[in-house]
Amino acid sequence: MGRGRVQLKRIENKISRQVTFSKRRAGLLKKAHEISVLCEADVALIVFSTKGKLFEYSSDSRLIPFFIPSISTLS
Repeated sequence: MGRGRVQLKRIENKISRQVTFSKRRAGLLKKAHEISVLCEADVALIVFSTKGKLFEYSSDSRLIPFFIPSISTLS
């Protein structure tokens, strides 16, 4: 039997929100790596924290420079 549906809502406590972001970011980066290995796919992941700090993952070093012009317009 599968997991039940989880209702998403904003975490009001700033410290709890930052801790949750850090944990989920690590898991998301790990999953991106797993997908790139298991599916032999090129994967690029770009995540911004609430303070605007950039976190990125690229399975191929050629992918991130492709997104740099788009990222600079977001900041």
